[in-house]
Amino acid sequence: MEVNEELTMRLRELFRTQGLAVLSTHGEGGPYASLVGFAATEDLKGLLFATSRSTRKYANLMGESHAAMLVDSRSNQDSDFHNAIAVTATGKAEEVTETDRDALLKVYLGKHPHLAEFVGAPTCALLRLAVDTYYVVERFQHVVEIHVNQ
Repeated sequence: MEVNEELTMRLRELFRTQGLAVLSTHGEGGPYASLVGFAATEDLKGLLFATSRSTRKYANLMGESHAAMLVDSRSNQDSDFHNAIAVTATGKAEEVTETDRDALLKVYLGKHPHLAEFVGAPTCALLRLAVDTYYVVERFQHVVEIHVNQ
């Protein structure tokens, strides 16, 4: 991922300060959006989230792994039109492998220690959105597209 240092720092700060994201999936019933707790990998190539294997989002992702995740800094104030940043990440989501699970679980729980019991349940899956592209929207309509090398 070749991006200027300032934009990379803003992405890292956004991902550090925001605990929730909107995950968009698609299944037999059409599009579906879910609020998820997320964490970014250090290289920003992956966004981690956890869900029960019995959820619609999990079923949707097992059928169609392409997904999008929206992270933003809005505060529901008029100033958001000029000051908020919104980042949409697109890519493929897959359950993390046993080989990577411990390291990625450490990243996820480092941000969300209150979810340790939930993520530790045998019915819970830890997933990684392998980011292909970030779409960064600032100042209401300024869009920067970042392609991630996987």
